[in-house]
Amino acid sequence: MFYDRFVKLCEAKNVSPSRAALEAGISKSLVTKWKQDETKEPSAEVVRKLAQYFGISRFEVLEDRPDDGTDPELADYLEELKTRPELRMLFKLSKHATKEEVEQAVRVIEAIRKKE
Repeated sequence: MFYDRFVKLCEAKNVSPSRAALEAGISKSLVTKWKQDETKEPSAEVVRKLAQYFGISRFEVLEDRPDDGTDPELADYLEELKTRPELRMLFKLSKHATKEEVEQAVRVIEAIRKKE
């Protein structure tokens, strides 16, 4: 349940959930929705705001630590790449890749695009 994770992050920062919501730029009513509905998850934009507010990666906003061996830094990098349509195909290939391997693939794709 995301609400439990949010409360844990607030406790670590020593702020109330209401205060964290206001300071992060999200509504207190959204926090209430998380509390009332266990299936309610934050949008990508809200995750971005919370990551910035708590000073952690977007991956860490959602989970304490990766349970599948995913590198949190890689997860953040992949999240950034989602906004670039020409790089979306990497997501299918990068599930078990290292950050360096993904960066190398991006450089190759960018070099190919420059030649076009």
